[in-house]
Amino acid sequence: MTNKPMFNIALFEPNIPQNTGNIIRLSANNGCHLHLIEPLGFDLKEKSLRRSGLDYHDLANLTLHSDFDAFMATMAGNRILAITTKATRNYDQFKYETGDVLLFGSETSGLPEHVHQKIDASHKLRVPMQPNNRSLNLSNTVAIVSYEAWRQQGFKGGE
Repeated sequence: MTNKPMFNIALFEPNIPQNTGNIIRLSANNGCHLHLIEPLGFDLKEKSLRRSGLDYHDLANLTLHSDFDAFMATMAGNRILAITTKATRNYDQFKYETGDVLLFGSETSGLPEHVHQKIDASHKLRVPMQPNNRSLNLSNTVAIVSYEAWRQQGFKGGE
């Protein structure tokens, strides 16, 4: 990559095409590089994915990874931050740095244990919710965290 993105967004085995379409649109607008880690729960040519991403597919910087190990090899040298309900530290209590990777689990099962084992506990973040709720919508969570990270950088590159 010649133009290093401010941040990277990574989706581990996403299942719902509309969420991924929304995140494609989001990453086109906030300048993040989007990484999709296979297997995906849909085809990238799926109509609902294209509809939710509108005409932003050409504006987004997207990389497809065959599996988690291939993704980790590509991201070597970058901090991997797992956004998970299993974390104790809130996303707004973290100092983000250019090049950080914001890793999100699938909508139905989150991040599996083998992924959690590869992420340092200090790099696991959560978005607070009301007690007894399971999780937020994936595209909403990506928006909340990625914009906080960008805000901390003074929305560099935005207008």
